[in-house]
This record gives sequence, structure tokens and C-alpha cells, in this order.
Amino acid sequence: MNSHLAPVDLTKAYRLLNHGPTVLVSARHAGVDNVMSAAWACALDFAPPKLTVVIDKATRTRALVEHSGHFVIQVPTAAQMQLTHDVGNTSLHQDKDKLRHHGVELFGIEGHDLPFVAGCSAWLACRLIPEPHNQQAYDLFIGEVVGAWADTRVFSGGHWHFETAGPEWRSLHYVAGGQFYAIGESLVAKTASKT
Repeated sequence: MNSHLAPVDLTKAYRLLNHGPTVLVSARHAGVDNVMSAAWACALDFAPPKLTVVIDKATRTRALVEHSGHFVIQVPTAAQMQLTHDVGNTSLHQDKDKLRHHGVELFGIEGHDLPFVAGCSAWLACRLIPEPHNQQAYDLFIGEVVGAWADTRVFSGGHWHFETAGPEWRSLHYVAGGQFYAIGESLVAKTASKT
């Protein structure tokens, strides 16, 4: 277990995704675990916290999410770039040992029967809010965040600290064709109040 893993107040869970990172989606059903990457995920609501993620019909992860009604969104780090690329380009349909072949290490969090990917900077456990039309027409899934955690080396006090963490902790932002950017420097605008 990661000694730097700390819960994130659900009122601040949206901040884990607000900067638009590429994410890893994991799910479990009937003894099968899978992890895939997704470039299209974002915060949707504050209370209760909700998020959206696009999960293609062809993926095995989608079937696990639909059958179990739960999934995890994780924020991978720059150190996990190759893993993130590989799990997004390998199907469990073709490779039954996909996770082992790509070095994916899973762990559990008490109270959640879900596979969490080790080495990430943040994790959001979600309950699927079924929206059959959106899921079929747009591959768009809505999840209510029921638990959130982050690695305190890069997120604490409700804020990311990429500027003080090592470059390996930066989040990934997918472009296309295997190309990612890592998040850049922090720029802070003047505001009336800072929360």
C-alpha cells in the first residue's frame, strides 16, 4: 500500500480532473479486471461529485463497467506514459494477460471492490449512473464519485503541486499517434479570493 495515499474530500474531487489529464479506467466483474486509457474524461458536477468518460463499445472495460455498475478513474503520471499508451492500445479480447504484459500493478482500497492502478497520482471510485441513450449513441458514461484519493507528494490541501514535485509526477495529456504532453508550469491569475 502506498504510504502517501490520502483521501480527498469529495467536495474537491473535481480538482483531480479539472486540468484535463489522460486517465486510466479500470473495472472488475465476475473475477475479471481490466484497465484502459481514455483521453476524454472530465468533471461534471460538484454535489454529489460526478464525472464523464468516453468508453468505446469495442473495449472489454466497457462491458465490465456495464455489468458491475462501478469503475475507477485514475490520473497516471509521466513515469507511466508507456503503460498508459500500451493499455490503451491492447485489448483484453486479444491478450488475456494484458495487465501482466504491460506491468500493471493493481491494489485494493477497503470498502471498494475495485481494481486501483498503483503508481498513479489520483484515484476516483465511481458508481455508474446509467444513461442508456448517451452510452449507446455517444459512448459517454457518467459516474458518481463515491471515493477519491491522491498521492500527497503531488496533491494535498485540495490542490495539485506539480511545480514542487519531480517531473515524473506530471500528468499526461494525449494528442494522437502515441504523442503526449506533460502538464506545464503553474500560472496564477489575480483573484478576489483564493480557495
